[in-house]
Amino acid sequence: MEIMAGTITQYLADLLLPFMRIAGLFAAMVGISAKTVPPPVRALLTLFLSLVIMPLVPPVPIDEMVSVGTWVLVIQQLIIGIAIGFISTLVLNTFVIAGQIVAMQTGLGFASIVDPVNGINVPAVGQFYLILATLLFWAFDGHLTMIRMIVMSFEAFPIGEAWFQPQQFKALAHWGGWMFVAALTLSLAPIVSLLLINLAFGVMTKAAPQLNVFTIGFAIAQIAGLIIIWLTMDNFTHHFEVQWERATLFMCQLLRICPP
Repeated sequence: MEIMAGTITQYLADLLLPFMRIAGLFAAMVGISAKTVPPPVRALLTLFLSLVIMPLVPPVPIDEMVSVGTWVLVIQQLIIGIAIGFISTLVLNTFVIAGQIVAMQTGLGFASIVDPVNGINVPAVGQFYLILATLLFWAFDGHLTMIRMIVMSFEAFPIGEAWFQPQQFKALAHWGGWMFVAALTLSLAPIVSLLLINLAFGVMTKAAPQLNVFTIGFAIAQIAGLIIIWLTMDNFTHHFEVQWERATLFMCQLLRICPP
């Protein structure tokens, strides 16, 4: 039984190009891109999904695997996957920023722990919000939505036929502004509450200058911050749902498909 070299090359190309797009998704996607996930596990998951998707992707005629044109296609697939996965990262960073804002306003920012996703020190409140947002991401089947989007991307951007337009990169950068808007909306109630508490301490300082407001106010601000976080926790799911629906709609617009 003879197997032509062109057949082997075509099979490798049909496997490599979807593999790189999915690898880009998993490199930037929430949860799977975390440093706590071993790279071999991520690679095996990418290979398994590539084998499943490969029959659905039209073959791209490639004469040589080691050529400039092939490497350009590989880089394009990698960028497409990273762009789609990066949107989910922006959604979770919304709540990290909101937690950091709340932590700094309440005086809880001195308590910091190592973020296992990014490997940096972040306030404990921000890490708490990140854990809740990650759990909601899995609960809302966000991973299935991301896989669905990457499969649809092969129809919106066929390999070797379509590519991101400059305005799509611009739209992706502008959509990052929603991250700060949503973070400010989530942390608006704690900010206003702490502002009223600080105004009350200012009145106390004016009425009783001999009172050491800095000693008392710091402890009260921390206790009030914890109470405010507890009271505003009911809105956390709503804010995540709104932000995730906005992200899903943007991914559909980016891929030029109808909203699900």
